[in-house]
Amino acid sequence: MKKQMRRTALVSLIVLLLSIGRTYAEILPPHGEGQIGLEAEILCEELTLREKPSSSSRAVKSLKYGDLLLVVKQSGNWAYCALGDSEDALVGWVNADYIAIDPSWYRAEAKTTVYAWNDTAAPKVALLDKGTTLTILKEEGNWLLVSLRGAVGWIHK
Repeated sequence: MKKQMRRTALVSLIVLLLSIGRTYAEILPPHGEGQIGLEAEILCEELTLREKPSSSSRAVKSLKYGDLLLVVKQSGNWAYCALGDSEDALVGWVNADYIAIDPSWYRAEAKTTVYAWNDTAAPKVALLDKGTTLTILKEEGNWLLVSLRGAVGWIHK
């Protein structure tokens, strides 16, 4: 009887210790420079890929929120990008203010609350499902500022 109680107590203690350090998210680091350039993600609903670094230049393609591209070089607030890593990939310029270059990502491993600002008393602006992956825009103490389809929100680590 005592042996059974000890075993139960030991198993309970192990479960308790394992649950204390449980992580509810995975932070995916930046990829770094590849063969062509740095990976970037579109942060606005729609962004135009252009022939030259000018908003009056001819449009090459319309890109959507979350699309990925490779930044080859930057000039001022413009980024010269490729839409793939093959030789025949479409290339052009985008306004770099609307992309996250070589970002880290947050991947929720459980339901996760997103707040309007970095305080758990702040209004809740979203509830993420397990597996949701968002671009991290900024890290401040125990908080992450993430991109939410053209808006932003804060997640407590």
